Amino acid sequence: MKAVFYSYNQALTDRVNRILDEQGIRGFTRWALTEGRGSFDGEPHYGTHAWPSMNTSLLAIVDDTQVAPLLAAFRELDAATHMQGSRAFVWNVEQAM
Repeated sequence: MKAVFYSYNQALTDRVNRILDEQGIRGFTRWALTEGRGSFDGEPHYGTHAWPSMNTSLLAIVDDTQVAPLLAAFRELDAATHMQGSRAFVWNVEQAM
């Protein structure tokens, strides 16, 4: 099993939900308002007067076989909305209950 963490502009939430549905990923935890800025480019998302946009982040625990198609869908979304600064990370899950 793998943990997939995904952070993205909150304006993309409907598109992210659609990806999760299409990938058959039902369970996840979402943080509705997270701040951040990209490593290389893109505008900061701080929720301030100067930088008003905000990120949303989610964590989904998925089977190993689901990781590649999920990341491919996230990459496709990021390519279409590059300046929004989406990022995904994958970790091993040692145990779950």
